[in-house]
Amino acid sequence: MTESIIELQDVHVRFKTRTSGWFQKSYVDALAGVSLTVKRGQTLGIVGESGSGKSTAAKVLVGLEQPTSGTVVFDGEPVTAFTRGVRRRIGRVLSVVFQDPATALNARMTIRDGLLDPLQVHGVGTPAQRERRVRELIGLVGLPASALDALPGQLSGGQRQRVAIARALALEPQVIVADEPTSALDVSVRAQILNLLTDLKNDLGLGMVFISHDIQTVRYLSDEIAVMNKGRVVEFGPAAQVFDDPSDPYTRTLLGAAPSLLDPTPLG
Repeated sequence: MTESIIELQDVHVRFKTRTSGWFQKSYVDALAGVSLTVKRGQTLGIVGESGSGKSTAAKVLVGLEQPTSGTVVFDGEPVTAFTRGVRRRIGRVLSVVFQDPATALNARMTIRDGLLDPLQVHGVGTPAQRERRVRELIGLVGLPASALDALPGQLSGGQRQRVAIARALALEPQVIVADEPTSALDVSVRAQILNLLTDLKNDLGLGMVFISHDIQTVRYLSDEIAVMNKGRVVEFGPAAQVFDDPSDPYTRTLLGAAPSLLDPTPLG
């Protein structure tokens, strides 16, 4: 049985709405009883429309959002409080690639300094070892060493996303959480980034959580797929089963509505 790294068990996340007043509270359930398991070396795809709860689930997984109720199990133990220490531990194991690399890259820092930053914050290695790691990282994502001296604004969108992936790999995490990592990119560049993520998963033995509104893209990368709607997981199973024999009407709607970004046959 594949070892689980982190689990959500019947997790609820409830927010107050803007219409809440002193005497009458109004809430929205971003997550309403979600259970998910992230397994070592496997890719979990989470798919759904905007507002389905998929990004909130990701924030709970990486410790950026505390559940209103339910249990998060990390490394086999329930997390009772999302303290700074717990978030730091989770951050060494699960790393995030965001939709917009601008959220991960400081526009005033060179690419070298941006990649050095997490290594310095976590006290990893000597200065010489950190420099070697930075050069290794930039090579892993298919960029030349000369990119290390550039600022983010001097790179293309696809190159910036490659740097964001390199930064996510800096601490050698076991899992990459990729939240809509290709939606801001041109179609041809999306395919390159998806191939890069697939290669990194295979070469490094990474687990991955891949989040998207595009079920075709999720199928291309995922071992298992969770379909979310209105804060709930409405369908879950192996990717081929969910894609070829969906049981929930919402899943069938997504399949019917989504244009195919990629043929399910892996790209060369």
